[in-house]
Amino acid sequence: MTTTETKHAIKGGEFLIRETPAHEIFIPEEWSEEQKMIAQTCRDFVKQEVLPHLDEIDSMKDPALMPALVDKAGKLGLLGTSVPESLGGFGMSFNTTMLVAEELGTSHSFAVAYGAHTGIGTLPILYYGNEAQKKKYVPKLATGEWKACYCLTEPDSGSDANSGKTKATLSADGKHYLITGQKMWITNGGFADVMIVFAKIDNDKNLTAFIVEKSFGGITMNPEERKMGIKGSSTRQIFFNDCKVPVENMLSERENGFKIAVNVLNIGRIKLGSGALGGCKGTISIALKYAKERKQFGTAIANFGAIKHKLADIATHTFASESAHYRAGQNIDDAYDVLVAGGMEAGKARLKSLEEYAIECAILKVHGSEVLDYTVDEGVQIYGGMGFSAEGPMDRAYRDARINRIFEGTNEINRMLTIDMLLKRAMKGTLDLMNPAMAVQKELMSIPDFGASDDSAVFAKEKKVIANLKKAGLMVSGSAVQKYMMKLSDEQEVLMDLADMLIEVYVAESTLLRVEKLIGIRGEAACAIQKEMAMIYLHHATEKAAQAGKHAIYAFSEGDEQRLMLMGLKRFTKIDPYNLKDARRKVADYMIEKGEYPF
Repeated sequence: MTTTETKHAIKGGEFLIRETPAHEIFIPEEWSEEQKMIAQTCRDFVKQEVLPHLDEIDSMKDPALMPALVDKAGKLGLLGTSVPESLGGFGMSFNTTMLVAEELGTSHSFAVAYGAHTGIGTLPILYYGNEAQKKKYVPKLATGEWKACYCLTEPDSGSDANSGKTKATLSADGKHYLITGQKMWITNGGFADVMIVFAKIDNDKNLTAFIVEKSFGGITMNPEERKMGIKGSSTRQIFFNDCKVPVENMLSERENGFKIAVNVLNIGRIKLGSGALGGCKGTISIALKYAKERKQFGTAIANFGAIKHKLADIATHTFASESAHYRAGQNIDDAYDVLVAGGMEAGKARLKSLEEYAIECAILKVHGSEVLDYTVDEGVQIYGGMGFSAEGPMDRAYRDARINRIFEGTNEINRMLTIDMLLKRAMKGTLDLMNPAMAVQKELMSIPDFGASDDSAVFAKEKKVIANLKKAGLMVSGSAVQKYMMKLSDEQEVLMDLADMLIEVYVAESTLLRVEKLIGIRGEAACAIQKEMAMIYLHHATEKAAQAGKHAIYAFSEGDEQRLMLMGLKRFTKIDPYNLKDARRKVADYMIEKGEYPF
């Protein structure tokens, strides 16, 4: 990374009330040569080992195929990127592990198997295991000798994970816990050697986590689930019937399982988003190639304005989401470095740094998965009739993408969590939202400042738009809190509107900052296309924030109060006109010339 100026650590969620200088963020154009080599290793693996066998993988006729691919990834070191060198891994930075997830995101069902093994399968032991547990399990998981899965979901407990009914009872001799219960939708369940299983001991209120080996016995499974997409991913229902688990295989402390689940999911959320980025880029490149080859009315369809609009828009949304992902990833890395320098144990520091940016992790899970859905949908449309054919590549891309809005907590749950976490931090005093919100209310009652200002700096006007979008978010959120007080959690529709305002602010600001920093490195002329993308996304974000804000205001206000808030929303979501048609054409033409997603 080539950052030379001092950074001032930003708290999780603080982006809403603080302006971030461009030099403080990391941008993908700063990847080191080593990181680029790791990315190329991932691309080569996918190209040589996965893509030629997609039909065979999806058919699941050979149950040994996916485990064999995991083995090959292990030999390349791809399973141990998050694991410290002392435990047989490579101890890479968090942003680097996200880059690996992105590059493997083009591998369809394999990406799911990989993510489950390296994330929710391995990290609970790495971060919560005692020394004996880590030494026994993590090195074998890092090489792929042992495969892992994560058993949390049950038939009656999905989003409400802590309501699970699986029980653990201490044996008469006190040496084992006997686990009995049913788990479902277990990724890698068909071939996992090690399972992270959540159960309640006796009548405990909260879950406890256990490390369970398949060899312990008392474990049976249903056949592989038939799914809409990711058909090559092993997904099983698993039944535990007095499965004997040694007491020393309790993970962390009794009743700490729910906390483990929540914190590990923070990691999974942002990494799922980065994996979706890989899917986006792969889909765009395929769609672009087809658009250049497919001819109608005597010319390639890539020359049509409607197709250019689609190509530019999906590329812009992908570029924007990528900007936000690696901005947050570097924040997590920076926080980790500070904690370790202060004497905190590495595993605890990693969890603490991820917990700090849990809001951003939830935001990016939502954004990344929805950008992928948008991208594959437009990919089908660019292909036209061939997009609907099972013989074409968009069939698999379309079906496989859909699960991402459900994985790692549904997008609805993540939207509500975003606002819930933000307000809890405000109530605890770790984020000062009250004073900025009061300042916005005061500004609403004042005469707008029409004084002259210096707009000569890069994105000076656009940064004012961002600042105003933040004010819009504070205004609507503050008013909703005043209206509903402690009952705001019951108003899920309003929470989701507030979350959409927050999401768009974060992603639009990240995109502007990325391009501003890039201009500082390469010069404005060399970044003309990226500037167009930043403008396209800013207009999109402003429109979406205005719409979400309007829906929320309609829901909880009326009369003069409503009119005042709508006037304020209009004021805070104002943006100068911009020729978005020409901007999209410039982006599309650049991509057509390059022949692939080039950013």
